[in-house]
Amino acid sequence: MEGMIGKKIGMTQVYADDGKRTTVTVIELGPCPVVQVKTPERDGYSAVQLGFGEQKPKRLTKAVLGHLKKTGSLEGGVKVLKEFALDEGETLKAGDVATVENFKDVKFVDVTGVTKGRGFAGVLKRYNFAGGNMTHGGHSKRRTGGLAARDLPGWIEKGKKMPGHMGAVNRTAVNLEVVQIRPEDNAILVKGSVPGARNGTLFVRKSLKNNVIAFKAKKGAK
Repeated sequence: MEGMIGKKIGMTQVYADDGKRTTVTVIELGPCPVVQVKTPERDGYSAVQLGFGEQKPKRLTKAVLGHLKKTGSLEGGVKVLKEFALDEGETLKAGDVATVENFKDVKFVDVTGVTKGRGFAGVLKRYNFAGGNMTHGGHSKRRTGGLAARDLPGWIEKGKKMPGHMGAVNRTAVNLEVVQIRPEDNAILVKGSVPGARNGTLFVRKSLKNNVIAFKAKKGAK
């Protein structure tokens, strides 16, 4: 399976047998019930739709509730639905449950999440502008600076770096090393930080970069 849905628990440290300390992020990965299966004969590709988290049925639409009931095993609602491609030769059916065990042989992962929202921010915080001279009488200490020419074009170009809403966007941390897998806790420990705040939803996938490298190596060996 290409990936799974999880939740960011927080950051901590683990120690190797030689005493080396590693900073890791703990991610609760699964269990994820299989809600729907896509097949090449019917849909043109192989994939599964996974669910994650609990949600009160009254907070879901009738369409989603009807979709979940088709599995025959989901009593309540799920908070998140996400589709992932299946590995070659892998077979699953609606009602099966994917666990963190699916990542036991994975060495590197890509983690996608929504970054922390910072609200309205100026250009110094949002884009790391240098700002003006911090001197007595200065009038451009934290201002944007010049925005457009006096002559043509006499307008502000689209995409100009301006003050505005900062954060709360999708970001992916790629090629993160998997330090530990803890099936008893439904947890995976990855080296370093990942996007988002604690308890935020994360999508964990097998590293695309390493898969490409492995594919090229395999192709070259032939």
